Amino acid sequence: MPGKDYYEILGVPRDASQEDIKKAYRRLAKQYHPDVNKDDPQANEKFKEINEAYEVLMDPQKRAQYDRFGTVGESSFGGQNTADFGGFGDFSEIFNNFNFGLGDIFNSFFGRERSQTFTRTPTRGADISTSVEVTLEEVLTGIERELEVTRREVCNVCNGSGMEPGTQAEKCPYCNGTGEIRSSRATIFGQMVTVTPCPSCRGTGKIITHLCHQCNGRGILFKKRRVMVKIPAGVEDGMRLRLRGEGEAGSYGGPPGDLFVFVRVKPHPLFKRFGADIQYEATIDMFEAALGTEIEVQTLEKTRETINIPPGAQFGSQFRLRGKGLPYVTDGGRGDLIIMVKVEIPKKFSEKERELLLEIAALRGKNVNKNGKSFFERVKNTFGG
Repeated sequence: MPGKDYYEILGVPRDASQEDIKKAYRRLAKQYHPDVNKDDPQANEKFKEINEAYEVLMDPQKRAQYDRFGTVGESSFGGQNTADFGGFGDFSEIFNNFNFGLGDIFNSFFGRERSQTFTRTPTRGADISTSVEVTLEEVLTGIERELEVTRREVCNVCNGSGMEPGTQAEKCPYCNGTGEIRSSRATIFGQMVTVTPCPSCRGTGKIITHLCHQCNGRGILFKKRRVMVKIPAGVEDGMRLRLRGEGEAGSYGGPPGDLFVFVRVKPHPLFKRFGADIQYEATIDMFEAALGTEIEVQTLEKTRETINIPPGAQFGSQFRLRGKGLPYVTDGGRGDLIIMVKVEIPKKFSEKERELLLEIAALRGKNVNKNGKSFFERVKNTFGG
């Protein structure tokens, strides 16, 4: 563009290095970007000048021609052949930084430009998770619980467009509405053309000039929602329940994600759980264990069942009440209620009880402590203290 001092536009000396030019460009491009200066009508033209100066001064051939003649011929900024703005130094860097296919290379060799439209593809929303705590009684019957979750949702004012209702997006002046920036470079193989998404409109070809007042142009909002979750009977501790479509909203028309609910089962004061079986510890004394007895046991349904303990029950003996446990998640059947016996030995006996126990011990040929004192008590009485 004759008559313009590209060095002055970028604010660099005429002997500036490519690194200095790149730093100056990045600083000015950020300052005058149309998205940042929406209310300044001159910002767009200034932004074009900055990019045009950068195009020339970063290309050694164009810079040499400009330094000698003050021009590089017809400028192509704003059309379909602009310089690459990434500052890549050689042929290998192009392949490292752009996703080229063989078709791109051959098209470049024969002078045909690659035609591609950059669109925002629908993206599925993110999954979210939460947890819920239930009691063993709720595991028995199953329960429906209401949960509060925070998730991203499509803005209800702009319906995800990011635009204030009643307004329309405008054609991006940077890429002229194409959504892409084409870059050409002379290489040892010939003219190479690359295509990248427009950094100004992010590949859409449109610029939103009036942002939605509700979401500030994001198209999404974080909202708290109450969600009902059905917790099945027999659910295991740590089980993960999946609620499809209750996660975060998708992008650009994509489906929402899922909500995963992790179940935690609270410990019970009476019962221990072993899968679908539950265990209850019943304490009886040595006489009940020796002679047998009947005990009443409370079930998880709050009813009471009578259990017959036969004579000679040992510590840890187990008895089952079939079908009184928890449901199986798979087939609806139920586990068992297991009663484990704990035998308690009395610590003190009356004189009459001691005499009877000594008689029984003698009948069974047992060598017992007849004076009723422990070893440590006898030592204490012997030596005093």
